[in-house]
Amino acid sequence: MRVLVAGAAGFLGSHLTDRLLGDGHSVVGADNLSTGERENLAHLAGEPRFTFLEWDICQPFTAAIDLGRVDYVFNFASPASPPEYKRLGIETLAVGSTGTRNMLEIAARHNAGFLHASTSECYGDPLQHPQTEEYWGNVNPVGPRSVYDEAKRFGEALVMAYNRSRGVNTHLVRIFNTYGPRLHPDDGRVVSNFMMQALRGEPLTIYGDGSQTRSFCYVDDLIDGIVLLSRTDEHLPVNIGNPNEFTILECAQTVLEVTGSESEMRYGALPEDDPIRRQPDISKARRLLGWEPKIQLREGLMRTLDFFRSKVKKR
Repeated sequence: MRVLVAGAAGFLGSHLTDRLLGDGHSVVGADNLSTGERENLAHLAGEPRFTFLEWDICQPFTAAIDLGRVDYVFNFASPASPPEYKRLGIETLAVGSTGTRNMLEIAARHNAGFLHASTSECYGDPLQHPQTEEYWGNVNPVGPRSVYDEAKRFGEALVMAYNRSRGVNTHLVRIFNTYGPRLHPDDGRVVSNFMMQALRGEPLTIYGDGSQTRSFCYVDDLIDGIVLLSRTDEHLPVNIGNPNEFTILECAQTVLEVTGSESEMRYGALPEDDPIRRQPDISKARRLLGWEPKIQLREGLMRTLDFFRSKVKKR
C-alpha cells in the first residue's frame, strides 16, 4: 500500500513509519515539527519508499501538496505530553478537530482506510477500573488537561461520523501509557522523567505520595496492536496497552534498579486532574486481534536505556 502517516516525526509516528516500511509499504510522512523531530526519521534518509512532507495538517489540503495515491491514513498528529499540549493548547484542539477532519477528507477522497490515534485520556480520572471501551469516562472539560482530552474525544466523534455518514473505513485505537526509544527526554511523562533524572543522578520527582498507578506498554508491542487493528472491520474504539498495573513508586524503583542509579525520591504536589488509576481492559484486543503485550516493564526499560543515556551525554 501507499500510506500517509500524519505526525510521522513524533515518537509513535516514527515507530509506525518504520513498521510500515518494514512490511513493504510506501509511506508519506507528514509533520509540522511543532513537537516531532527530524532526528526520529534521520535513519530513513535515502529510503526510496519514504517521502517526508513538512506540513501542518490543520491547513487545507491543496494541489501543491503532492500525495499521489493514498491507500491508508494513520492520524497520529497531536502534541501528547502534558507540558507540550498545555503550551500548545489551541493548536492541540485544532489538530484534534480541523486536522483530523482534513485527514478524514483525504481518506474519503481516496476510498482509503483510516486509523485515528486516540488515548486513554478519554477515560479521564476513571471511576471504573480497569477501563473497558464501553466506559464513557470521568473528564473535566475545562481543566488544564482538557485541551488534549477533549480534542481526542471530539476526534473520536468525528471519526465515527465519517464512518456512519460517509462510509469511511475507520479504526479507533485508545493508547495507554507507552514508552521506548525516541520518547522525548523532556516530555514530562513518568518514564522519561525518571530515566533522565536517574541517569543524571538527580532526585526522582514523585507527584503526590506515589500510590497512583499507570500501565506501561513498550512501543513495539503497541505498534503491533495498531497494525493488527488497522486490518480489521472493527470501527469502535479498541484499548491497546499493557494491563500490568504499577504504582508510580514501583516504576521509580524499577528505573533505579535498571539504571544502577542511587538517586533519592523527591515528592511534590499532585497536578490538577492527574488520574489516580489507569489500567486497560484488553479483553477486546485479545478477542479481536489475538494481541497482548509481550515486553514487560523491566525488559522494556532495559531496551530504552541506551537511548536515554545518549540524550544525557548530549546535554
